[in-house]
Amino acid sequence: MTTHDACQCSALQASDQPCALTQVIDVISTKWALPVLHQLLIADGPVRFGALKKTVGVVTQRELTRTLRRFEDFGLVDRKAYAETPMRVEYTLTPLGESLREPILSLGRWARENADQLQVPASPDHTEAYGAAASRREI
Repeated sequence: MTTHDACQCSALQASDQPCALTQVIDVISTKWALPVLHQLLIADGPVRFGALKKTVGVVTQRELTRTLRRFEDFGLVDRKAYAETPMRVEYTLTPLGESLREPILSLGRWARENADQLQVPASPDHTEAYGAAASRREI
């Protein structure tokens, strides 16, 4: 990895600009961000809110709405609402959101290939921090 490939972030950085990598991680590290992004990435065209809710899983309507709004705010998703009854809303990835395809899918491949090697701490403190998945070794 060259210095140009590495993140130029530093705790000692005297810049008003936040670290780009930290910003990206902040956007995609919320509980539902990756499952929602994954569904949008594998979709063939626009995805309706209800379809996203079904395919993502046990996400609440509030959390899904919050996640999608956050993606809109960061320019990753376009929202199109139709003046119909009942109201129809569709979501599509923007070119910026689409540019996450390879990094997200690569991370998924890495996770599958290394799942057996990932160690989840067994202490109760860590189980609470990592959620129920830690006790089932699903992380």
